Amino acid sequence: MEFEHSHNQTISLGNAFKTGIAINILFVIAEALVGYYSNSMALVADAGHNLSDVLALAFSWIAIILSQRKPTLKFTYGFRRSTILIALLNTILLLVAVGIIIFETISRLSKPMEINAKNVMIVASIVINGFTAWLFMKGKNKDLNIRSAFTHFVADALVSLGVVVAGIIIALTGIQWIDSLVSFVIIAVILYGSYNLLIDSLNLALDAVPDNIKIENVRKYLDSLSEVTGVHDLHIWSLGTTDAALTVHLTTSVQTTVSFITSIQHYLHEEFNIEHSTIQVEFGSSEDCGNKY
Repeated sequence: MEFEHSHNQTISLGNAFKTGIAINILFVIAEALVGYYSNSMALVADAGHNLSDVLALAFSWIAIILSQRKPTLKFTYGFRRSTILIALLNTILLLVAVGIIIFETISRLSKPMEINAKNVMIVASIVINGFTAWLFMKGKNKDLNIRSAFTHFVADALVSLGVVVAGIIIALTGIQWIDSLVSFVIIAVILYGSYNLLIDSLNLALDAVPDNIKIENVRKYLDSLSEVTGVHDLHIWSLGTTDAALTVHLTTSVQTTVSFITSIQHYLHEEFNIEHSTIQVEFGSSEDCGNKY
């Protein structure tokens, strides 16, 4: 049994993606230009990070659109898993950005350049990243793509604050290497976010039980049903970054009806957010069938 998603939520997310992409493209262009002309590697590094986030937003939006398409005779589950593939792609983009930033930062260390600290402070806008993060705050706990976008832009806001602090220190002390130090801090932030995103994406790609579902609690619920004498072949996995699926074999000591299965499916949906569940009922012995999960 499968449950429908809210179309209003999809429209709201679409508007959030459009707004986030538009304002961040403008910000990346401004930041990269000023960073180049003011000789600030910190600004160029931050612009590169923000560009990777713009690409991540675009790909995530495309994946969500694809996930709404109806199943076909070949893709019987539809294109929901495209959101998982995009999450993996976004991780690769982040790692590539890290490599470029490391190379450029090391190059600048051997050839220090004077930095216009005033431009650094003006362009490193905390408001842009904070506003973008706010756009995805509501959906961050329900979708890996949305959570990654929210986390990235919260990190960006903190990184921008670091750039501003570096600009203030440079203006007061004239210590130019502070800019390179901030670049390495940005690299550390990106690596941390990339690691978590990579682990979560791989877990979903390998059909791990979603983090928001405890399989032990699902088993306890099924075991607690008076009609059920045995539970085996219980599997829970993600169809995409928002949809979970379940299959299970239930052994019963009494004859059951369709309403019995329907009531279980509704409970799984309401309590565990499992959108698609397939339940096979076996009438007979409650002996162990050999596979606990």
